[in-house]
Amino acid sequence: MTGSLPEGPLVSWYGDDFTGAAAVMEVLTFGGVPSVLFLDVPTPQRLAAFAGYRGIGIAGVARSKDPAWMERHLPRAFAALAGLGAPVAQYKICSTLDSAPEVGSIGKAVDLAVPWLGGAWHPFVVAAPAIGRWQCFGNLFAAFGGAVHRLDRHPTMSRHPVTPMREADIRRHLAPQTGRAIGLVDLTDLRAGKGEAALRREIAWGAGIVAFDVMDEADLAAVGGVIWRNRGERLFAIGSQGLEYALLAHWRQAGLIAPPPPAPSAGAVERVAVVSGSCAPQTAAQIAHALKCGFQPIPVDARHAVDASAWVAEVGRAVDAALAAIGAGRDPLLFTARGPDDPAVAALNQALAASGADPAAVNERIGTGLGTALNQVLRRARLKRGIIAGGDTSGYGASVLGIHALTALAPTAPGAALFQAHGDDPALDGLQIALKGGQMGAPDYFSHIKAGGGG
Repeated sequence: MTGSLPEGPLVSWYGDDFTGAAAVMEVLTFGGVPSVLFLDVPTPQRLAAFAGYRGIGIAGVARSKDPAWMERHLPRAFAALAGLGAPVAQYKICSTLDSAPEVGSIGKAVDLAVPWLGGAWHPFVVAAPAIGRWQCFGNLFAAFGGAVHRLDRHPTMSRHPVTPMREADIRRHLAPQTGRAIGLVDLTDLRAGKGEAALRREIAWGAGIVAFDVMDEADLAAVGGVIWRNRGERLFAIGSQGLEYALLAHWRQAGLIAPPPPAPSAGAVERVAVVSGSCAPQTAAQIAHALKCGFQPIPVDARHAVDASAWVAEVGRAVDAALAAIGAGRDPLLFTARGPDDPAVAALNQALAASGADPAAVNERIGTGLGTALNQVLRRARLKRGIIAGGDTSGYGASVLGIHALTALAPTAPGAALFQAHGDDPALDGLQIALKGGQMGAPDYFSHIKAGGGG
């Protein structure tokens, strides 16, 4: 890196789910800023092992938690970010704003972070054209199925089982979650070269959080410039990986970083194991494509997760089936559903209602169980590459694999790269893992990961 970028970490972040946290690390690394993602607050010794890395993140599961959980757990993570001293610290959110006042509250997280991470104002950057997210006059749009939808009319987000999107205006969506005023730097000001004047105007009337419209790469560079030049001594930001795309675009335009070389493939493996707890239509298409390519389907009955002992037995059955598939020369694909219309989704909801079990606890049990299944399959079959599909599933599942950090290895679809795992257990040496949010990746994603990604 050349020019006037400061020494040490440039960006630090806490991701409210594992796949989103990993997406930031991916964008920075493949953009020329080496970065590492820790699966928990790192010890000084683990930090020292990645000395010289310019982006440092912590993966979390706050997106699926209530405000009381946030109060108990997030200050520890924010204190760790403050100790890193990066000029920009971020609360990384999903690019489709998955949140509500009672679960995954972005506003609650902001209120908890500000005393630790400070700053005179807080940029809010959600749009990221590279992953099909655009913001115009405060309204968020997302691509799906070859079309672009306003977020409250999006085929997946309008039907999200936990946080259905009822409002596309990000200011209106965020307002019930925080008492902080929310401003906007819109396209007209941004493209007229008046971004900084608009920022000053929004701060002057009392906006503590300022959102930015983004429609293309030029907008990203302009937004990145406004943020970087007005960061002060330190700046706490909120956003998707769009924040990193914006900073990188500005740094490249300003000659502060060089264009990165193309990232190579990690090479093909003979076998890959997949677990999926995602109900997204995109994941359903990926499962269908993988089965056409010879992956072995192994349905996992999530109804059993309402009872802990029954769920252990169901996970054990799925592991045995996966090992048998590998023995027969097939790639095992364990899944709880094939999209939102799979009868398995309704069956789980009925089981929840009948049992009276806590849905959040059952969701965590499902993710942890799928991670346990993957862990056993990888170790017993001595595989070196695995995939977890689903944002919440990735968070709970990755936590049982025994790894403590990830670095980016090979790109695939934006937001769903192949990673190198780092852990203390020698059995993890060389393990490669992909974490995929439900809406991320092309239909051939699982096959692409097996082939090593790249390109």
